[in-house]
Amino acid sequence: MESTAIDLKQEQKASLVRPRYPYSVLARLFFWSMDVLTGRTITLSKTKLLELLASIPYRQWEIHLYGRLTRRYRDASWVQRASEIVTWGREAQDNEYWHLRLIHQKMKDDGVADAWYLTPPIPWLMVGTYGVMSRLLAFFSLRRAFLFNGEFEDHAEQSYAQFVEEHPEWETQPVDHPLVAEQMGATTWADVFRRIALDERDHRNRSLIYAGHPEHVVTYPGMPE
Repeated sequence: MESTAIDLKQEQKASLVRPRYPYSVLARLFFWSMDVLTGRTITLSKTKLLELLASIPYRQWEIHLYGRLTRRYRDASWVQRASEIVTWGREAQDNEYWHLRLIHQKMKDDGVADAWYLTPPIPWLMVGTYGVMSRLLAFFSLRRAFLFNGEFEDHAEQSYAQFVEEHPEWETQPVDHPLVAEQMGATTWADVFRRIALDERDHRNRSLIYAGHPEHVVTYPGMPE
């Protein structure tokens, strides 16, 4: 999460002006259904829902790959590649979970209640449905699963960048939690959400690489290798 060499404001601007990835029909349908459920306006509750869903594909890939690892343990190159994906997926899961904690803290600080669609059992039904979808995608085509996740993360990156744009008051709203500031390398909530957007770009990039589309990777100074 080190961001000392990264101009977060510049990268937010880059996210806002960059054309969105050419989404598939499945991705467009998925984003449309979320807008129907939550409304088109980006809110803290809506980003919380995004983060509840965001870690699911990484868990499903791990389950899928471990099932195959037990059958293909003799293939050293395949095992190395699968292990690389699992390791990255675990890091991405942790990162997405941290985003969820941050958003929850922001809502607590601001006295913002969860929207109706975050009231149990609604979110767990959505999580379960998305889990089944992610598992099926991985089963039929792991490359297609990576591509869909790249589309999801592209959408998340640009949503967060737009969210910061819509809340200029966050530029001077300090983060009153030392752990948050230390973990994110940010002292205002505007930079916290800019850093989240950049994390989503990292997830987008790696997903598209695994999907076989490295030409769509969006680089930036200080980007992790």
